[in-house]
Formats: sequence, C-alpha cells, structure tokens
Amino acid sequence: MRKPIYPPVYWLLSIAVMLSLHFLMPIRQVVQGRSRYLGVIPLLAGLAVVLWAAGIFRRAGTTIKPFEKSSALVVQGPYRFSRNPIYLGLVGGLLGIAILAGSVTPFLVVPLFAYLVDRRFISAEEAQLRQTFGSEYDAFSARVRRWL
Repeated sequence: MRKPIYPPVYWLLSIAVMLSLHFLMPIRQVVQGRSRYLGVIPLLAGLAVVLWAAGIFRRAGTTIKPFEKSSALVVQGPYRFSRNPIYLGLVGGLLGIAILAGSVTPFLVVPLFAYLVDRRFISAEEAQLRQTFGSEYDAFSARVRRWL
C-alpha cells in the first residue's frame, strides 16, 4: 500500500511552485516595495489558525490525518466559522506568500491549491464524517460553511 501524501506536502510544493514562478516568470510586480511585507499578516494568521485547529483535534483525541476515521466531531474554536479551518489557514498562508513575492504568477497557485484540497481531501473527508456522525454532521454542515 502506498503511503498517502498529506496536505502539508501539497502546501510546501505549492510554495516551491509559487517561488519558482516568481523568480522564473514573474510577469508583473503588482505588490511593490514595503507593501509586500503586509503578506506576513495572512501568512502568520493562516499558520495560527492551522495550529489552533490542530490543537483542538489533539485535545479532542481524534485524528487530524485525512482518510482516517474520526472518533469525535470537532465543532468548537475555528470550526464555528469554517468546516475546514486548517485548509483555510493553508490557503491564507499561500496568499501571504504571494503578497510577499508581489508578482502575478504566485497568486495563480492559490486558487489551484484550494481547488486541489477541495477535490482531493474535503469531499472525501465530508463523506466520511457524514457516514460516521450522520445527522450530527448534517446539522453541523447546515450551520457552518465549507470555507468561510
């Protein structure tokens, strides 16, 4: 059986692609000068959300790994606002990196990463949570959006 590739690997690969595009095919600088440093805000905020959500998983005693069966439905903390705050935090981190780079091409990777995690992970995870938690998950997904 092949070892699964988890979202942080895709995130790091996305960063590598973003930086490669920035340095090899920057197209046009859209965020210039010191304004680029504003990218630190979404980068750090995204990472903080990821760590916050991961800590809640740990305290709930359930797995954070995609495709593994959850033992608890986590609905507190950032899960009050998004069913997928970890993926949202990763997207925010990529947005911050794109702002730090400042050229157009890194921004192109951000929606591609969001699409990838939506198709590769979120759909399967939600189906598994629905199967495991039934109406409890249905009620959660009815009141909390997938992204924001």
